[in-house]
Amino acid sequence: MCGIVGYIGNKNVTSVLLNGLKKLEYRGYDSAGIAILDENRISVIKTKGRLYVLEEKLKNENLNGFVGIGHTRWATHGEPNDVNSHPHISNNGKIAVVHNGIIENYLKLKDFLTGKGYVFRSETDTEVIAHLIEYNYKGDLLKAVMNTMNDVEGAYALGVVCTDFPDRFIAARKDSPLIVGIGENENFIASDIPAILEYTRDVYILEDKEIVSITAEGAEIYNLLGERVQKEIFHVDWDVSSAEKGGYEHFMMKEICEEPSVIKATISPRIQDDRIVFEKFNISDDFIRNCEKVNIIACGTAYHAGVIGKYAIEKLARIPVEVEVASEFRYRDPMVNDKQLTIVISQSGETLDTLMAMREAKKRGSLTIGIVNVAGSSIAREADNVIYTWAGPEIAVASTKAYNTQLAAVYLFALYLARARGKIDDGTYQGLLQQLQMLPQQVESVLKERENIQKFASQHFNARSVFFIGRNMDYALSMEGSLKLKEISYIHSEAYAGGELKHGTIALIEDGTLVICPLTQDYLFEKMISNIREVKARGAVVLAITAKKNEEEVRKVADEVITIPDMDPLFAPVVAVTPLQLFAYYVSVMKGNDVDKPRNLAKSVTVE
Repeated sequence: MCGIVGYIGNKNVTSVLLNGLKKLEYRGYDSAGIAILDENRISVIKTKGRLYVLEEKLKNENLNGFVGIGHTRWATHGEPNDVNSHPHISNNGKIAVVHNGIIENYLKLKDFLTGKGYVFRSETDTEVIAHLIEYNYKGDLLKAVMNTMNDVEGAYALGVVCTDFPDRFIAARKDSPLIVGIGENENFIASDIPAILEYTRDVYILEDKEIVSITAEGAEIYNLLGERVQKEIFHVDWDVSSAEKGGYEHFMMKEICEEPSVIKATISPRIQDDRIVFEKFNISDDFIRNCEKVNIIACGTAYHAGVIGKYAIEKLARIPVEVEVASEFRYRDPMVNDKQLTIVISQSGETLDTLMAMREAKKRGSLTIGIVNVAGSSIAREADNVIYTWAGPEIAVASTKAYNTQLAAVYLFALYLARARGKIDDGTYQGLLQQLQMLPQQVESVLKERENIQKFASQHFNARSVFFIGRNMDYALSMEGSLKLKEISYIHSEAYAGGELKHGTIALIEDGTLVICPLTQDYLFEKMISNIREVKARGAVVLAITAKKNEEEVRKVADEVITIPDMDPLFAPVVAVTPLQLFAYYVSVMKGNDVDKPRNLAKSVTVE
């Protein structure tokens, strides 16, 4: 959520900040600004709107300097406008701050500072930090920021410049991601790696409640006790092109087309000598055999991957699985103990609700596994075990390839559990491993038929309301398809279990209503055919997604059919979600929306 960039060195600081912020646009924002420190003066330029608005504004400014901080804001406290945009300035004009996150006790702090004579110009919680640092400042900027960190409650990543220190700036984090980029005679901070990858591949990943003083020559990291912290440099091994469009009109289409290769990257290294092997896994066979329950915790798209995981784990490993939205898990006094396994799923590894839910599960004794895409992220560092999805950078806000790889990871783990618990025979195990390894080419075959999906989207992009219905895994698949359509097309869409239609939902079906029906689970095929007949009888237009072997039968009841290869129904969601992603994409394009940066959404949700 939001983006922070900071720079000190010998380059044009304005260009570096703008370039970095452009690389963070995928995180979602509604205003942007920069602060440049030049000798004894801080120049702040900020504006509501996209970065090109800020760039136009900067053309009329003559900014010089080699130290600066920049920010893209997604409004939480106060509407999007020029005043509420970051950076924010202290009353004396000597300190500028950018901030990601939410300060939970800002009203109490604001009342305190107002009583001390401080004047507030914005509606934001962030302005409290600028004034509080000024209040705590007694000549030592690092100590002032440390004291401020002790005063504030909530989540934050901070970048701070001060006119008294033209040769450095300060950064800090708690529950909101922040990295330090290490270059030659120049150094950086950023919310995410793509912002600085053009300049350096060596980074420090800050931990919670760490603070760093950065000069052009180096970075000194401290804890809140003022003690130096020694860190290893994390070297980024993916290249700039991975975060560029590569000739595609949108990142989303590029990332959908990358699904075959990233699914292979998730699966292939883990199958060795006809067995599933996870790197650096620390779960004993004895624990697995005696495990009483698996909890899967996630948000949004990752939650839908977790629902698929529930079906797969229960079917293969015969162990109860509970899937829960992370924000609900945190606050319901969950019944978790040391005989349970908790899996948390997050593309970024920084989703705040998911991270906090994992900490809650660990506190109650549960062993934890993180399924994440980003190496070095908070969940990756704090989970007892990690399964990386290796999807590479996902820039579009609406997740596509990351979801497919999350599914691949949960299937791998389901088979791993089944084998360790003795719930699957060798023949079945080997057969399912072979099916897993065929998934990349099966997704590739679907991508070759995307013109048919585009044609159908062109006929229905003006739909007012769309319903997705499915059963079992197809219900979970419907939830993800519905979410994708909502996220980027802004069309009202709902997903329902097929059997629930007659319990109320069918009242919403009328002439011309578009209903999308996955039919990939063979043992529920006839049930779903009946559901299609039910909505068709009320005037619905039906798009069905089914295996090639069922195409002829489904065409008798559906208006349009998209086929996927014949395969084991257990793994069908990995392949069948791709047509749903493509449909959402084409509808969004035809409506003229900003596909990669849908309104009001952020890629990494690091606030509650």
